[in-house]
Amino acid sequence: MPLPVISDVPAALRFLSRLPVRLPSEPAQDGPPDLDRLGPALPLAGAVLGLIGASVLIVAAGIGLGDFLAATLAVAVLVAMTGALHEDGLADVADALGGWSVEQRLAIMKDSRVGAFGVCALILAFALRVGALAGLLATGPLPAAAGLIAAVSVSRLAGLWMLAALPFARADGLARSAGVPGRASRWRALGVGLIVLIVLIVPLIGPTGLVGGALFGVVAFLLVVRLARAQFGGQTGDVAGAATILVEIAFLIGLLIFAH
Repeated sequence: MPLPVISDVPAALRFLSRLPVRLPSEPAQDGPPDLDRLGPALPLAGAVLGLIGASVLIVAAGIGLGDFLAATLAVAVLVAMTGALHEDGLADVADALGGWSVEQRLAIMKDSRVGAFGVCALILAFALRVGALAGLLATGPLPAAAGLIAAVSVSRLAGLWMLAALPFARADGLARSAGVPGRASRWRALGVGLIVLIVLIVPLIGPTGLVGGALFGVVAFLLVVRLARAQFGGQTGDVAGAATILVEIAFLIGLLIFAH
């Protein structure tokens, strides 16, 4: 794997999470994120986050807490590390769907308050993630850990590709400051993500699980793209965050189905 991709992982981790990871050679303060440069490092940064969550998953299951509690603790650690960044996007998108026009939906999405739709979306998202992880734990701790690392890794491609899949829904917004990653950056990121999936999933779950999880993830991404185009006229940072969570859930569910 090219050295520049690996050296960009700390910056990608700071973009995706609250982890204070910084190389001595990096500036003390970060400017606006350059996703064209950071794109290929995002799946690796996601794998690091997933590895931390998977470690919690294995330890919790190993000390006898049971599949449900182990999965819940792993998801809780992921949420804490990311500062609920993507969950916030999912809640905002769900609330915005209650608007009657594109303008009203975008205004609702920008509102920091969480409504009933957002709360319901978060409850369902947590239930699906914990349930899928608990189901994978029933097949063994190592397959479950590999599945979690792979899911967190590959789902970080969703936000990257969303920026290029649709135009910006509003003239301002944080998503614009990151820029649109170029074709080469997106395909390199996809290649890195595929390597992570192959290394983790094929030995422990099998190629069928890899295909099933990837297929479910792609379908989830395409559905979010279609929804965002129809309801918001484009994408925002919240849409990218929602896509990340939904692809992660879909990948885990697909993996669980085909792991059996």
